[in-house]
Amino acid sequence: MSEPGEGPGRAMLRQMLGVLSGESSLVDRIVQDLARKIIDGSLAPGAVVNSVELAKNYRSSRTPVREALLTLQQEGLVQIPARRRPRVAPVTLAQVREMYEVRASLHGLVSELIVRDADDAGLSVLWRHHQRLAADASAGDVDAYFWHNVEFRHAEAEVAGNRELVRMLGSLGLRTLQLRHVSLSLPGRLDRSVADHERLLAAYADRDAALAVALTRAIIMTGLRAIENSGWAGLRSDLPGALDRAESA
Repeated sequence: MSEPGEGPGRAMLRQMLGVLSGESSLVDRIVQDLARKIIDGSLAPGAVVNSVELAKNYRSSRTPVREALLTLQQEGLVQIPARRRPRVAPVTLAQVREMYEVRASLHGLVSELIVRDADDAGLSVLWRHHQRLAADASAGDVDAYFWHNVEFRHAEAEVAGNRELVRMLGSLGLRTLQLRHVSLSLPGRLDRSVADHERLLAAYADRDAALAVALTRAIIMTGLRAIENSGWAGLRSDLPGALDRAESA
């Protein structure tokens, strides 16, 4: 999905943000750049987002920066509290579990529809995406693997053929990407993920709906368990007061 000269995920991120290729404004560019930094962990939960420095870096007034931060706030990636500096939004363990439960259910339905409705051409599309994943895992390229995994899941939803389901998955927003990147960055996760997705594609080819749904749910919930056991510093056990504690740290 990437265009020539783009790093992995640029086109995918633009699509998720509703930005058409070739029509990006300065606000769009700031949103995309900050979103990638939050997703890949360069900006950790609780980190200050300095609007003055951003305006200086982009050689702009603070107005485009404010607009970009408001967009990221709507996506759940940034908090803009009254009379305080913007920060990368914290996330609680309860929120993570709820998001992963929703993802597991929706993607399970995707797998069920693929088995029922997808033709061989659709399955071939998914195998081509898997080849990218295998190459990324072999190279140990976590960032490329992550974005190609995002593209794989999007391709699955398209192959399933239910437009409303595609919309619902898109509405989960960018916050889930931050969590998925954390999960796939952990030791040993790439090789395990490649093998799991290969088994999933084999279940699709065999038209085994029960196995495909079970594998999809297992893949997603394995990601949840990896986050739970990771000791990720961005994960908070509770939300009230989290920003206050980060402010005083």
